[in-house]
Amino acid sequence: MTANTLHQNQPLYSYGKPLEQAQAAMILIHGRGATAESILTLAEELYHPDIVYLAPQATGYTWYPYSFLVPIEQNEPGISSGIAVIESLVNEISAAGIPYERILIGGFSQGACLATEYTARHARRYGGLLGFSGGLIGPEGTPHDYAGSLDGTPVFLGCSDVDPHIPKARVELTAEVLGKLGGEVTVRLYPGMGHTINQDEIDHGLAMVQGLFESNF
Repeated sequence: MTANTLHQNQPLYSYGKPLEQAQAAMILIHGRGATAESILTLAEELYHPDIVYLAPQATGYTWYPYSFLVPIEQNEPGISSGIAVIESLVNEISAAGIPYERILIGGFSQGACLATEYTARHARRYGGLLGFSGGLIGPEGTPHDYAGSLDGTPVFLGCSDVDPHIPKARVELTAEVLGKLGGEVTVRLYPGMGHTINQDEIDHGLAMVQGLFESNF
């Protein structure tokens, strides 16, 4: 199975304003074993009446089979296919007349890893990146060299400092890499928190949502 077929033609769920009427968009990527419908509950927490919220579904409820820290080729074609899904949605949103600067990309866990990797690989000025318990993909020592510039894109990375799936060091490395790419990065590491999303992270997300409408593009 190729990257072009693994996650393509899966259901796409939406919430909020219809795409053709929306002034901004948020793409939400679910985690391992979860569903697009479940990640859309974040849309209720991060709601704005002029945003369309879009959540694609992964084949078999999983974007790629192993930890995001194993050699990348072991998780192919899942990673490439998932990134292609995000790219297709970004292009669809842009074609509908919404500028990149009003597209916010977010995800939780495996979805956060995919959203973060997509944003780094396709660096430009976005409305924002919300990485809840995730980080850039690849084993320790992976050269995270990316072209382009995030040009001031707001980035929020939140995670437990003892997350069983996401090492603290990877969150910190991700912040460093995205900062060098020109992102305006905020990191929050929460002592002893489980593998979840807390209210402080939601509050940061809400501030980012509001920021979509405070700039004129």
